[in-house]
Amino acid sequence: MIFRLATPWMLLLTGPALALTWMLIRRRRTGDARLVLPAAGELGSVGGSVWVHLEALLPWMRGVALILMVLALARPQAGTSTETVTTHGVDIVIAMDVSYSMMAQDFEPLNRLEVARATVAEFIEGRPTDRIGLVIFGSLAATRGPLTLDHDMLLQLLQEIQAEPPEQSSTAMGMGLATAVNRLRHSDARSRVAVLITDGRNNAGQIGPQAAAEAARALGIRVYTIGVGTEGDVPIPYRGAIRLTRMDLDEELLRSVAAATDGRYFRVTDAGGMRETFQVIDGLEKTRIESTVRVQYAELFPAFWGAAAMLLLLEWMLANTRLRRIP
Repeated sequence: MIFRLATPWMLLLTGPALALTWMLIRRRRTGDARLVLPAAGELGSVGGSVWVHLEALLPWMRGVALILMVLALARPQAGTSTETVTTHGVDIVIAMDVSYSMMAQDFEPLNRLEVARATVAEFIEGRPTDRIGLVIFGSLAATRGPLTLDHDMLLQLLQEIQAEPPEQSSTAMGMGLATAVNRLRHSDARSRVAVLITDGRNNAGQIGPQAAAEAARALGIRVYTIGVGTEGDVPIPYRGAIRLTRMDLDEELLRSVAAATDGRYFRVTDAGGMRETFQVIDGLEKTRIESTVRVQYAELFPAFWGAAAMLLLLEWMLANTRLRRIP
């Protein structure tokens, strides 16, 4: 709510209004009765009724009415603002590896998939004006969420993602990227971006990562690749036990895919690194927002003038009826 005075110079009348109010109060205190009663002083010990106290308020009522009239003449206005936002946004599809190796527990106390989910959720929440989609891939690739501004729905879909069982432990990286690129193919956004998160090597699917990267480059889609996991043997749950497994991350391939589309490759070895990586991507792909604010004002003159009139009417009725002075 915005408040303003359309004719603030009318407040100059506040001085005379206050002076007149002071004169009325002083006159009431000094008394202006014309009828003198003998021995009236002896009545001073008698307690006054409520009407005596109410009579003392009469000049105050008239003074407040005068102040309200001055404020009404200053034309108080209350406004509400309406903001129109124009977004020259970014369409982003995140392709996330859900092969069983993402259950590796080298990002203690969480596993790789849990850290990826939490970080992607923060990224989505930080870009409310961008359309974001979600693709998952393991032995197969599938669209989990299309490009959308309904981020609440997308976050719910993200939390429902689970890793594939160990019996299907393969990584169709090229299919995951191709699916993301296909989702961005018809986008008319100023910038189109695919983010590929994986901890392995492409070993499944009919489309290779290089072919998917070439398609992305031809369509003007930038690809950021994120390699997840520490080096060496890492703990991973398997049939109720924990076993050490050596992961096979194809960093050279991820670098070439990103380079082919003028993107960047990031290596992530802990939860903090994952968060920092998405902060960098967030900074590289900023959304430009133009906003126009319109303010509509409503006149408050009638309310102030009506309140002043009511006070004057009440003061006149009391002064000429129950609180009337002689004569």
